[in-house]
This record gives sequence, structure tokens and C-alpha cells, in this order.
Amino acid sequence: MHYLVDFDPVALSLGPLQVHWYGLMYLLGFAGAWWLGSRRLAAGRLPVTREAFADLAFYVMLGVILGGRVGYVLFYNLREYLAHPLDILRVWDGGMSFHGGLLGVLLAGWIWTRRQRIHYFDTIDFVAPLVPIGLGLGRLGNFINGELWGAPTTRPWGMIFPTAPELADTSREQLQALYAAGQLERFARHPSQLYEFALEGVVMFVVLWAYSRRPRPRYAVSGLFALLYGVFRFAVEFVRVPDAQLGYLAFGWLTMGQVLSLPLVVVGLVLLGLSRRAPTLAPAGPERG
Repeated sequence: MHYLVDFDPVALSLGPLQVHWYGLMYLLGFAGAWWLGSRRLAAGRLPVTREAFADLAFYVMLGVILGGRVGYVLFYNLREYLAHPLDILRVWDGGMSFHGGLLGVLLAGWIWTRRQRIHYFDTIDFVAPLVPIGLGLGRLGNFINGELWGAPTTRPWGMIFPTAPELADTSREQLQALYAAGQLERFARHPSQLYEFALEGVVMFVVLWAYSRRPRPRYAVSGLFALLYGVFRFAVEFVRVPDAQLGYLAFGWLTMGQVLSLPLVVVGLVLLGLSRRAPTLAPAGPERG
């Protein structure tokens, strides 16, 4: 029997205050990136002080949140947010764009790097292996929220999402009764959030962390990150339902996610090409300050 995805998106309620799983995933992602980034800093992988690293982490966090939200509004749902502008603040309901968050991180890194005497891509190469932690946890948040589900499937690992259009008007009690009677099997869908958790989170982290354990030429780590994400995201989009307000953009299969991911594949290949003639940043010893 296919699994019914029926989680409460609220992890904890303290009176009027509600802590959502989606927000917790972001906090855990930032905490994990901070811890691993501190280890890389201690190994001398970025020649800056601990205080400068703390500033970088803060800038990157702002870049992820602001860029991710603004990117979602611009790329996926501009008309809706123009009609209801205050909904832009409801980040806990989901609605974050990776591509917008990436642009936010790149901008934050550029602003921070201007104050440091280091190469911009030395910073980006340092940050890149840390990003899949937040990516993977963010996809788990999407899964708990029951959003960004995939296309219908008969595969045994397909899952039933009560938030899908065909079930959205069914009460929770009715869903449980229908599920127990085996009458929801035809509504199974690809758990595309878990595919992305595995590829963009687990696989990318393992590959990038292992690859960057040794000093690599400038651009190489960033290039590998861009290439892997672009390929993985483009592939998963074939079994992921596009946002309802956009649908397929062309050919009956091309999605906005694929359009935004193709440039990353190109950028990744270009950066890997540049890395072949680029210098390698040697570890600088223990962090300063």
C-alpha cells in the first residue's frame, strides 16, 4: 500500500506562536553549514578571522532568505503577490526559490569579499560544499508540508499527498477512512521532494565534501556544484508537477525549474574549464583571531 503523507506542518505551538517544520529545516541547515564551515576555517581553507567568517555566515543567511523569497515571487508567482503583497512575508508557508537564493548568496559573497583581500571565487569555493545541507533539509521541509509533489505513478514507492488537487477538498477523517479501505491507491505520486533530498542534499554533499577535502584549483568546487545541481534538478523536474500558476512552459514537459537550471549546467562547465589553468589556494594554517 502506498504511504499517505499526512504530517502536521507545525512542529511546536506555544500559545499564539507556532514553530513550523519548514522553518526548523532552515535553522538546522544554517546550523549545520556553520559547524562544517567552522571546521573548514580551522583547517585554513579560507584565510580570514573567525569574526570575518561570522560576518560571511550572516551575509549568506540573509542572501538565502531574501534571495530565495524574492526569487520565488519573481520567477514563479509574481501576479499573486502583486495582488496580496503582505503574503510575501509568510515564508513559513513555503515558497522559496533555490535559484533566487543562489543569486542572493552570490551577491552576499560579493559584498563580503569586497571587504576582504581574497579572490571572490575562493569565497564561493569555500561556501559551495556547505550549501547541500540546507538544500536537503529544505526538501524535507517541502515533503512535510506536502508541497512540490511529483506526477502520478504506479511505482511501489509512490506516495499519496492530501494537498494534491484531486484530494484537496477531502477532510482528514475521510482521507484516513479511504486510505484504510485502499481507495486512494490511484492517487499515488512520485515523492519528488525525497528525490531532490537524496540528489541535491545527500549526493551533492558527499561528492562536494569529499572533493573539497583536498585543495582544488580555483573555480573547481563552484563549477562542480553548479553542474551537479543543474543536472539533478533538470532530471527531477521530469517527474515533478510544475507550479499550478505556471504549468509547462513548452513542449508539454519544459518547466521553469528546468529553464533556470540549464544556465547552471553551462556555468558549471565553464568554471570547471577555467579551473584547469587556475591557481590552487593552499591551506593557510589555523584561523586567525
